[in-house]
Amino acid sequence: MLELRQCCEHCGVDLPPHSTDARICSFECTFCAACAEGLLDNICPNCGGNFCPRPIRPAMAWLGDNSLQQHPPVETKLHRPVDLRRHAELVARLGQLPPQKR
Repeated sequence: MLELRQCCEHCGVDLPPHSTDARICSFECTFCAACAEGLLDNICPNCGGNFCPRPIRPAMAWLGDNSLQQHPPVETKLHRPVDLRRHAELVARLGQLPPQKR
């Protein structure tokens, strides 16, 4: 199950579980849409993968114990701003490769 992280790792903006602005990579690195799609050029600075919208976890248990009530977001906020110079080097190497070929 996804670990719902509550803020953008770069800019620190809040990304509550119901946010449609959250973007994640396959390792669940979490960024806001503005950082992921703009500043980071859709390249995760931690793994080189791409970003997708983070799904919304249902607030109510419609089927079994599958809800935000039983599986809340993580409480620790992970804020680790990206080294933009280093990321620019990564984008220069990977920017022309589509995600499926990285």
